[in-house]
Amino acid sequence: MRFDVITIFPGMFEALSRHGITRRALEERRFELELWDPRDFTTDNYRRVDDRPYGGGPGMVMMAEPIEACVDAARQRQREAGVPSPKVLLMSPQGERLTEALVRNLAGEPGLVLIAGRYEGIDERLVSRCVDREISIGDYVTSGGELPAMVVIDCLVRRLPGSLNDAESAAQDSFSAGMLDWPHYTRPEEWKDARVPEVLLSGNHAAIARWRRKQALGRTYDRRPDLVDERTLSKEDRQLLEEYRREQESQQQQ
Repeated sequence: MRFDVITIFPGMFEALSRHGITRRALEERRFELELWDPRDFTTDNYRRVDDRPYGGGPGMVMMAEPIEACVDAARQRQREAGVPSPKVLLMSPQGERLTEALVRNLAGEPGLVLIAGRYEGIDERLVSRCVDREISIGDYVTSGGELPAMVVIDCLVRRLPGSLNDAESAAQDSFSAGMLDWPHYTRPEEWKDARVPEVLLSGNHAAIARWRRKQALGRTYDRRPDLVDERTLSKEDRQLLEEYRREQESQQQQ
């Protein structure tokens, strides 16, 4: 998969290229990352990429021309690499919410061009001409689009074959099956008077799988009830959820 990112702070992306899973996947050539600085596509001596907004108001707006030049260069690079029509994504709090379903959709693209805006935003004419989708990572505002772009790339790289040491890790993450993840434990068996649940020490894989499913259902019901529609749950899942509720009520009464 190929990522071309348009940003005035390319150094920020060392968080991807020098650390963790994304560093290893990049070194193993599981994906490509190219960074484009709009300042390199300006024609004035000051390498200016922003100006005051028409109509007045605080802040500055990123100019259309240098960003379009970046988009054109990035698209051309991807076409030369065999991606005939790469999608252009703008990181924007006004965009559609990044969800696991959207990540799965984007994972089918062989290449993406991501625009990391700054200041008050980008000239709307550029958005209309060049952007295919606007993506938001949540209902809040960051200082720029770099962090959201890195979130998108990280989510997608995790799904690439071979990026994770254990192929099941991505499949078992929160939201991968429409629910939150179950609780996890490791050594020691007892820590500060708290023990690992006995079922996880039993070696009974069927019982462990049942416990994990119950915990995932219950945790999702408690923390993200919007993700649980009891009408669509299987009979077994409804039983597990009811069992979880009874156990929680019993613990609260103790």
